[in-house]
Amino acid sequence: MDVLRAKTAGFCMGVSLALRTLETALMNQGAVGAPARARRICTLGPIIHNPQVLEHFAGRGVVCVADAADLGPGDHALIRAHGLPRGEEARVRASGASVEDATCPRVKGAQLSSARATRDGAALLLFGEAEHPEVRGLLSYATGAAQVFGSLAELERLPLEPGKPHVLASQTTQDRDAFAAIETWLAERLPTLTVLNTICGATRERQEEARRIAGTVDVMVVVGGRESGNTRRLAALAAQAGVETFHVERPEELDAGRFAGKSRAGLTAGASTPKSLIDATEQWLASL
Repeated sequence: MDVLRAKTAGFCMGVSLALRTLETALMNQGAVGAPARARRICTLGPIIHNPQVLEHFAGRGVVCVADAADLGPGDHALIRAHGLPRGEEARVRASGASVEDATCPRVKGAQLSSARATRDGAALLLFGEAEHPEVRGLLSYATGAAQVFGSLAELERLPLEPGKPHVLASQTTQDRDAFAAIETWLAERLPTLTVLNTICGATRERQEEARRIAGTVDVMVVVGGRESGNTRRLAALAAQAGVETFHVERPEELDAGRFAGKSRAGLTAGASTPKSLIDATEQWLASL
C-alpha cells in the first residue's frame, strides 16, 4: 500500500520541551555526587497524553501523582505540559518539594493572556473540553466570571450578557475553523468582545495537513493516545473529509481486513505521539 505520511506528525515543541525537562531531571538524579538516597522524580498528572511514553518513564522510576498532598520534601516535582490550575500550583510549591515548570510555552502564554484580558472584570468564554487539564488550568487564570463550551451549539445555550465585556479564548489544540465560526457568532451578539489568539500555530498546521491528506487517500490512520484531545480532533477532521478513519494508539490495533480494496493510506499523529510508533505504523501499512 502507498502511504502518505504527514510531515507535521509527532511531537510538538511543547511536548519535546516537557520530555527534555523530564530527561534532564532523571540524569541529574543519578549524577555523580547526588545523595545516596535519590529523591523521587514526580509529575503532577501525566506529563503528556501518551500511554506508551508514560509507561516508558514509569519503568524508569518516574512517579505520577494526582495531588500536591502526595508530595513532600526531597521530591522533585514537574508541572505537566498542560499546566496546572493556579490554586493547585500554589499547593505544589508549598509542599516542600523542589518544583520545575514543564508547562508548554503556548499554554503558559494562553494562561497569562487570559489573566490580563479579564483583570478588569471581563467574562471569559473558553472554547475547549471542560474536563481537560489544560482547560481547568486556563479557567483558573480568569479573574472574573468564566464559562467553558465545547462547540457552537453548546455556546448557543449559555446565558450571555450583551452589556458586559467578554473575552473569547480557546484551548490551544482546538480546531481553528470552528473557533472562527464561534468568533463570528459572538461578534454579532456582544458589542464588547476581545478575542485572544490562543490556538497553537503548530496545531493549525497539523490540522490543515490532515485535511489535505484526507482528501487524496482511501483511508486515514491517526496514531496517538485516546486521552489526547489534539489526536482525537485530527481523527474527527479526517473523518469529516469523508474518508474512513482509524484512531489507534499502536499499529497492533489495526486489522488488515479493514484495508481490503484500498491502495493509498494517509498517516498522521498527535502532538504527543513518539516517532517510533509512527514509523511502526507506516511500516505496517506499507506491508499491505
